[in-house]
Amino acid sequence: MAYWQAVFIDRDGTIGGTGRFLHPRDFVLFPGAQESINSLKRAGLKVFAFTNQNRISRGAATVEEFISQFNTYGFDDSFICPHGKYEGCNCRKPKPGMLFAAAEKYGLDLSRCVVIGDVGDTDMLAAHFAGAKKVLVRTGWGEGSLSVDRDKWKEVEPDFIASDINEAVKWVLERNS
Repeated sequence: MAYWQAVFIDRDGTIGGTGRFLHPRDFVLFPGAQESINSLKRAGLKVFAFTNQNRISRGAATVEEFISQFNTYGFDDSFICPHGKYEGCNCRKPKPGMLFAAAEKYGLDLSRCVVIGDVGDTDMLAAHFAGAKKVLVRTGWGEGSLSVDRDKWKEVEPDFIASDINEAVKWVLERNS
């Protein structure tokens, strides 16, 4: 039986892109990212997109365009915060609202879930607040999260620091029994 119930994966800078907003039609996965997502699914894990996309609230893209993109990659569901930084929602990372919504919808024990992301002061803090495992990738904003911006999340340590999504998924799968 698998130990992990689900893996939440950030989009920009984690599975592809640059770390900055890219419209779904312009977004390109990193080499091996699709196979890594497929590997998680073959292992029987739920795989969820977990992303802040404030450009939705500004009309640059729609929630439906993101959901369609994530469906194409094989994600089981998408948890997307469309709100701007100052809109006061409970879903925008570092708040753990998207993780709590997924836990409620799918009956998850978040201590048996993993968050993979590239930003310490959003992805890692949300995971920490929800009690999930934290895997930081060095792609996207990852290197900066570990150096220049480390003071923004200094109370939290990632459970693993991976070079990229492929190494992160390998770590998850090695600990899945």
